[in-house]
Amino acid sequence: MQEPPPDLAELVRAAQGGDQLAVGRLLDQITPYVRRLCGPIALDDGADATQEALIVVFRKLRQLREPDALFGWVRAIAVREAVRYATRTARSQPAELGELPAPGDPQLAADIGDVLSRLSPEHRAVLLLRDLEGLDERQTATLLAVAPGTVKSRLSRARLSFRKAWQQ
Repeated sequence: MQEPPPDLAELVRAAQGGDQLAVGRLLDQITPYVRRLCGPIALDDGADATQEALIVVFRKLRQLREPDALFGWVRAIAVREAVRYATRTARSQPAELGELPAPGDPQLAADIGDVLSRLSPEHRAVLLLRDLEGLDERQTATLLAVAPGTVKSRLSRARLSFRKAWQQ
């Protein structure tokens, strides 16, 4: 997760108070983070999901009670919007993978993206939160608004689906 700047709480409070300069600076701080969360989940709709998540963030910014919790609050909104976009525009199956590239090959990232695109939005979200963001089961369950057992089963199924798709 991105390290918040030392004056983040002040910046959030100023933005909550209507300071447009603070809103712009806050936007600069959180946009890359939101983009990094939305892209792998919403795939081709990542830009739209990012934009919608940022709109929700700024529409509800005054509801944020603890400015130091900004990035966790933003993460919850971004993941929810990315899953919503990805679910709404269900994807068709992309072409099968050819030969597997060697580690370090630029094609590897593209192939991983292709395999991820074959997973459901819910599975992409749980993989992103657990394996890339490093959240535990309870935190992931809270963000996705599901029971911890559901996170466990989704993660297991997501990893299995990823392995199967990778081997095709």
